[in-house]
Amino acid sequence: MPELAEAYACAPSTERGRGILISGSPKSNTILYTNNRSVILLNLDNPLDITVYGEHAYPATVARFSPNGEWIASADVSGTVRIWGSYNDHVLKKEFRVLSGRIDDLQWSPDGLRIVASGEGKGKSLVRAFMWDSGTNVGEFDGHSRRVLSCAFKPTRPFRIVTCGEDFLVNFYEGPPFKFKLSLRDHSNFVNCVRFSPDGSKFISVSSDKKGVVYDGKSGEKVGELSSEDGHKGSIYAVSWSGDSKQVITVSADKTAKVWEISGDGNGTVKKTLICPGSGGVDDMLVGCLWHNNHLVTVSLGGTISIFSATDLNKSPLQISGHMKNVTSLVVLQNDPKTILSSSYDGLIVKWIQGIGYSGKLQRKETSQIKCFAAVEEEIVTSGFDNKIWRVPLHGTECGDADSIDIGSQPKDLSLALLSPELALVTTDSGVTLLHGNKVISSTDLGFTVTASAIAPDGSEAIIGGQDGKIHIYSITGDTLTEEAVLEKHRGAVSVIRFSPDVSMFASGDTNREAVVWDRVSREVVKLKNMLYHTARINCLAWSPDSTMVATGSLDTCVIVYEIDKPASSRITIKGAHLGGVYGLAFTDDNSVVSSGEDACVRVWRLNAHSEGND
Repeated sequence: MPELAEAYACAPSTERGRGILISGSPKSNTILYTNNRSVILLNLDNPLDITVYGEHAYPATVARFSPNGEWIASADVSGTVRIWGSYNDHVLKKEFRVLSGRIDDLQWSPDGLRIVASGEGKGKSLVRAFMWDSGTNVGEFDGHSRRVLSCAFKPTRPFRIVTCGEDFLVNFYEGPPFKFKLSLRDHSNFVNCVRFSPDGSKFISVSSDKKGVVYDGKSGEKVGELSSEDGHKGSIYAVSWSGDSKQVITVSADKTAKVWEISGDGNGTVKKTLICPGSGGVDDMLVGCLWHNNHLVTVSLGGTISIFSATDLNKSPLQISGHMKNVTSLVVLQNDPKTILSSSYDGLIVKWIQGIGYSGKLQRKETSQIKCFAAVEEEIVTSGFDNKIWRVPLHGTECGDADSIDIGSQPKDLSLALLSPELALVTTDSGVTLLHGNKVISSTDLGFTVTASAIAPDGSEAIIGGQDGKIHIYSITGDTLTEEAVLEKHRGAVSVIRFSPDVSMFASGDTNREAVVWDRVSREVVKLKNMLYHTARINCLAWSPDSTMVATGSLDTCVIVYEIDKPASSRITIKGAHLGGVYGLAFTDDNSVVSSGEDACVRVWRLNAHSEGND
């Protein structure tokens, strides 16, 4: 059976002008964050140790461990809270529709019996507290007129709940059952986050007015403020307390995080300003933070997680990041198969190294979206939605100055002749364009709708698939394409074509869920047929380096690996490889396949079944 060897997590979903709330486990150094429909459990001690929970029907917004660490409550934009086990199978315990709109924050009571959730809703229902096992309401939450961005439960008795939101208010409730006690009007802009200290003696609110205010935990009276001297120059999006209740960390749109000493009288002074390494662009604004045991965690708008040491604030942070959006393509560098490059349609290219994980983002000078993506030794070739093909020199994680060429219409597929990568074949709706470096050698209208293509490694042959399911084989001499044969087997539009590394075969997949492996020399013989085990369109396809296996990835979330000399029925299936569908596939060696997909994650699978006897 195939097993998951490594997983590279997606980055947290972020939104400009909004904070995000991340949380930690009471039992370990695991943190929780959300991306689209996934809830990610990431171990700060080993960022390759991740678990993804993907059972929400709508994008998830916030997740928290119960006080005993056994359960996780996660919420989504539909107002639903799911409560599930934090171990192994993540079995669902309860599901409640709590609000009529998006939930922005939720918190467990310290005894683990109640949950309070806040967000958007109709009428007064912007905050709700309920028993976690039955869903019964435990209080009335009046006093807010607009979206409630954050809520907090006092961790000691007597219980209190505080909430804050877009109406500039911080509201204080006593209970249970909870009733409105008072509104605190110390802020002049959105109040983004409110948090009780672990000992329950104080709570703090932070706001887009650049202020942080400290209150008494039991009475709700204001006791102090974060000093404006050396304070934040932009909106403060999130705040988190240290375990001893004497310090807090705040993050801001001014791209800094600050560690504050909170004195006995409730006033805060800056102890250290933390600067996260970055390019200084908008993506470096900080939108989330967490003080978790010995780790200080910050999250930037671009999704980079920086992990500082709480005991040595001068130490440079460990940075991890990833994609936020669908990872549409994947390349393994031939000269260094441990290096994986992945690209998502928002234009981000990330470099991963097997065994290490995240190894940096490739900062291109132009930030166009990416539709097609190919890479060879020291160069990446991309096309976007602007009719241009970009060739970008690559030095480690640094990109050189890119050259582009406008081919006059939207590129649909792109393939490089690996033995002479200057030569590229680009398909458009109606035909193909041959490029040598940045020059168009020829553009040919083929008279049918082109959907996929591949060029032989030596540049002598092009295989082109059409909307009609036919595969056309062309020989290339100079700048001329001559049709040699037409193969008919597919019953749907051809979605992907790939040559085998030994160039004796090629494989094709279609939108009607079928794949075919062809003999290249005879052009007639089908080497492997009846590859009809997906339930939806095939998006991607990859060959093992020794040409003995072919893997297909589909919209049905599965990866299927076939062995060429065995019948298709003896396939290896990786079910649920990526929530929402598999879009990128490549082999890193004869026994490992790497996949990417709609869930913005990248995963490496070991195909043990194939290697019994030769491992």
